[in-house]
Amino acid sequence: MKLLLKILLPSAFCLLPSFLFAQILDSTSLMACPIYYTLEEALKNPNKVYRLDLRKKKLKIFPKEILQLSNLKELNLSKNQLKELPEEIGTLTNLQILNVSGNKLQYLPDSIGELKNLKKLIGSKNSLLAIPKRIGDLQNLEALDLWENDLSVFPEELSKLKKLRWLDLRVILIDDNVQERIRQLLPNTKNFFFSKLSLRDGIILL
Repeated sequence: MKLLLKILLPSAFCLLPSFLFAQILDSTSLMACPIYYTLEEALKNPNKVYRLDLRKKKLKIFPKEILQLSNLKELNLSKNQLKELPEEIGTLTNLQILNVSGNKLQYLPDSIGELKNLKKLIGSKNSLLAIPKRIGDLQNLEALDLWENDLSVFPEELSKLKKLRWLDLRVILIDDNVQERIRQLLPNTKNFFFSKLSLRDGIILL
């Protein structure tokens, strides 16, 4: 009986009324929710969609229909051809996981700071030039994956990420001094860097 409850209880969260999904779910409960792989299927019952996977869809523009999925908790847009994310993405305030890796993004919108429930942000293998200052508003962020980008701006607001436990900045040329500065901003975070370099220019701290 106990084993059966362990199996059934996480799935039961996906059957609860939509207003209850304003709360943050633990990973087990979230992983038990079904994944939608097309917008067509998701839009049939938009309030009951908590996980959407649109990876490898050759998307060049962010589908605005996603914004109708107000209870969305996990969004995977990896391995597409997106050059930007709209400011309106900030309306998806229930998001806990956002994966935009493997695109052509140079910037993340300021509205990223509106995603108050976000726990994991994956933006690796893009062309990101800067981490936005509003990253500091993500008080529930636990993992930030930005490896293989062109980052040169690391704002002081990173220090506000008190729950951040994992930061991946590998395959990015970062000066030794800047690496140490990032460690000071995030003393409780496990930081991953590409290697120890001795660059004199090109890195900006704001």
